Amino acid sequence: MSHSVGQVAAIAGVTVRTLHHYDEIGLLVPSGRSHAGHRRYEDADLDRLQQILFYRELGFPLEEVAVLLDDPDADPMAHLRRQHALLAERIDRLQQMAAAVAHAMEARKMGIRLTPEEKFEVFGDFDPDEHAEEVEQRWGDTDAYRESQRRTAAYTKEDWLRIRAATDGLNERIAALMASGAPADSEAAMDLAEEHRQQICGFYYDCPYEIHTALGEMYVADERFTATYEAVRAGMAAYLRDAILANAVRNGA
Repeated sequence: MSHSVGQVAAIAGVTVRTLHHYDEIGLLVPSGRSHAGHRRYEDADLDRLQQILFYRELGFPLEEVAVLLDDPDADPMAHLRRQHALLAERIDRLQQMAAAVAHAMEARKMGIRLTPEEKFEVFGDFDPDEHAEEVEQRWGDTDAYRESQRRTAAYTKEDWLRIRAATDGLNERIAALMASGAPADSEAAMDLAEEHRQQICGFYYDCPYEIHTALGEMYVADERFTATYEAVRAGMAAYLRDAILANAVRNGA
């Protein structure tokens, strides 16, 4: 069974002009002609076209493709092994590229443009990328989320280290105040709660008292947040929640 040039172009996903060019340069000469002189391609021609397109996909120039296919000493199995090796190498490169793009997408989503090593230096074992989808689902339609995304998208490693130092410093002072026996509704505790709110305003988004008190409740209700504060000092999540609430009341919220 033979095929017309139009049929072959449709089957192979190439243009008729391409097939004409391959014929003109002797790379793919159709096995027959119709009574009217039109090109007719046999199955063997289609097999050769498949080989041509494979090498072209790998970036081989047409001249080199012709040499590869027309070498009388060529071993068909050797060709297949070479094709397999080239394809495996390309797949590996594409997989690496896909992984790099996926990482860039995740980092962009969280607004954190750091290498894995830098992220570990800044965040330790906590990987913010792992929570990106949940964060977007819970707060993605809020102005606070959009503002946080806008700000953090521009942060460098040095910015994140500065933020971490400020956060750790405040947590240490809250823990020290707890150790002194000061109650959560004391002036000193409320002042630290206000500083906590101001940090959020300065680093991420405008945080009015209503949002701040909701965050305080989440620090106790969500075991992941609770564990973060409990790692600094036992009972700190509840202490900070109570101080945040007292501070909101003090400011008429």
